[in-house]
Amino acid sequence: MSDVVAYEMDGDIAVITIANPPVNALGHAVRQGLWDAIERFDADEGAHAAVILGEGKLFIGGADISEFGKPPQDPWLPEVVNRIEACGKPVVAAIQGAALGGGLEVALGCHYRVAMPGAKLGLPEVNLGIIPGAGGTQRTPRLIGVAASVQMIPAGGNLSAEDAVAQGLADTLGEGSPREAGLAYARELVGQGAGPRRVGALPCPKTDEAALEDARALWRKKSAGEVARLAAIDAVEAATRLDIAEGLDEERRIFREMMETPQRAGLIHAFFIERKVAKLPEIEGVALREVARIGVIGGGTMGAGIATAALTRGLDVTLIERDEASADKARATISKNLEGAVKRGKLSDAQKDSILSDGFRTATGYDALSEADLAIEAVFEDMDVKKQVFAELDRVMKKGAILATNTSYLDVNEIAASISRPGDVIGLHFFSPAHVMKLLEVVVADQTANDVTATAFALAKKLGKVAVRAGVCDGFIGNRILAKYRAAADRMVLQGASPYQVDRAVKAFGWPMGPYEMGDLAGLDIGYMTRKRKEPTRDPRDVVPTWADELYHLGRLGQKTGRGYYIYEEGKRGGQEDPEVEELVAKAREKQGIAPREFTDAEIQRRYMAALVNEAARVVEEGIAKRPLDVDVTFLYGYGFPRWRGGPMHWADHAGLADLLSDIKEYAEEDDFFWQPAPLLERLVADNANFASLNDQG
Repeated sequence: MSDVVAYEMDGDIAVITIANPPVNALGHAVRQGLWDAIERFDADEGAHAAVILGEGKLFIGGADISEFGKPPQDPWLPEVVNRIEACGKPVVAAIQGAALGGGLEVALGCHYRVAMPGAKLGLPEVNLGIIPGAGGTQRTPRLIGVAASVQMIPAGGNLSAEDAVAQGLADTLGEGSPREAGLAYARELVGQGAGPRRVGALPCPKTDEAALEDARALWRKKSAGEVARLAAIDAVEAATRLDIAEGLDEERRIFREMMETPQRAGLIHAFFIERKVAKLPEIEGVALREVARIGVIGGGTMGAGIATAALTRGLDVTLIERDEASADKARATISKNLEGAVKRGKLSDAQKDSILSDGFRTATGYDALSEADLAIEAVFEDMDVKKQVFAELDRVMKKGAILATNTSYLDVNEIAASISRPGDVIGLHFFSPAHVMKLLEVVVADQTANDVTATAFALAKKLGKVAVRAGVCDGFIGNRILAKYRAAADRMVLQGASPYQVDRAVKAFGWPMGPYEMGDLAGLDIGYMTRKRKEPTRDPRDVVPTWADELYHLGRLGQKTGRGYYIYEEGKRGGQEDPEVEELVAKAREKQGIAPREFTDAEIQRRYMAALVNEAARVVEEGIAKRPLDVDVTFLYGYGFPRWRGGPMHWADHAGLADLLSDIKEYAEEDDFFWQPAPLLERLVADNANFASLNDQG
């Protein structure tokens, strides 16, 4: 028996306990231990039934991530699950906390399942670019049918214990401890003379063509280009026509196929870097400052979103606005946001009412923040306005309080230098809508204290955000790089590509929106104001999208005015292409004497990504991003970069840095101002290295 799987008798019931903290992952020792325990149980004449349970808070949390990418060791999981199912006496799974991935597959190999209230049963493998590989796609539809299976499995979703029992994935809800519930059910089965009830021996589920096609249509649209979700549907369909042995073979064939795709590598990379991004030597072991009460200055869309994010995570919030009318408007926005959280099941009505009555207040004077632990300003993007706010915060806030700016572009060092406590100043750049978007850029100024940085990362975790450390420059990590690849798009449009072709090509690559759709969503006034801000220092060789300025002057600011690059009709999703935009672009080309040429979608994608990666290499070399993985996380969680590609730096490694550099040099022959190879990119190519090699640097 292995050290991580215990076997003991409780009367005539064998109790098999997995103890592999923290999540009882299915590493080799656990698999071997389960195999040995089932062999012992089968041979034990005094044991009439067995209960498998997990020690601690979880049943089994899934695969052991430390084994990812390594050759499997016998017994591999499908063999273990099949061995449990083949057992000649009843085996009961007592599920608490979670049975995920291989954990649920082990439970499905058992003959009966007791689910404890609060437990979750799911198959999230598609989120790592693979499909369930130990019977999940074959046994699940035999219990809950095809329609329910293709709702859960390609989504990487889960069922609550209650829903699992209602749908048939589990047999009964347990009471008491998992051990007590499992033993009680096992004794009941023995008393009834019940034998093994093997899921694999159940008939093939009836096919449901409508459910299968609806699922395929959904995931083709929702996750365009991603293969694992569609492959999971194919595997479920196989269960409708193949017996269990053939179905398991087909599932394994598809599983192996998914293991070989670049998408699996991208999704595994995304999985690991989310866990690694907050591991920074400068904050390791640093004591945190207390943050229970926060202030938010400015109740517009961003400020209201920040306040909502904090309130839903149990923080006390005071919001400052310039007058009562603005404060009332902010309260109404936050109340609406909280109502949305209730509808999504994130809050109860009682919790919402308690937040609004006890945890949230508005004020029109800064003195209301005298006891706040942290304040975040979300006012107009103007340096003088920001400095006025910080002067007031410096005046009223207690010693040791953290003063944060939500600026998207402005110099955090300059803001910090304007007050008496620069060490307490940090940038917390939320993405809109702040209560929904997961990325938080933590902008560390030159004098920011390490415990302020550490506290910012802890706050991000409390808010459910993924935090990335960024240095100070115009736009930090994300918006600085965005400006570059957006400029590449404008150059292609000026040379002959249609804005609409650019958007289509970018979406075909996997981005959720093209740059011109995104401009309409953000508001074309934002881009116009950014160009005006940069105008005094603009190089004359820069391309200015004069057609975008024309749209601004025409009052066509995007979705909020019903017209921008696209025309938006009330009640209709998306926008229609606007021929007048094409006319404005043609006029700009004519004025500059440019004869338009054709672009292929592949060339648009290549130039767009080359501009992104080249600028990202500069951002890493300058230390604005500490590691390439910080760029990847920024774009995965803040800009909608397709997760299955792993992030732009991971994509670049797999696309080939030498080829990208060669392309950039070729583009430089026509425009050596914009296309200047980043020195870091040139060095990596010369050293036959890649961006991944830099991810273990501090």
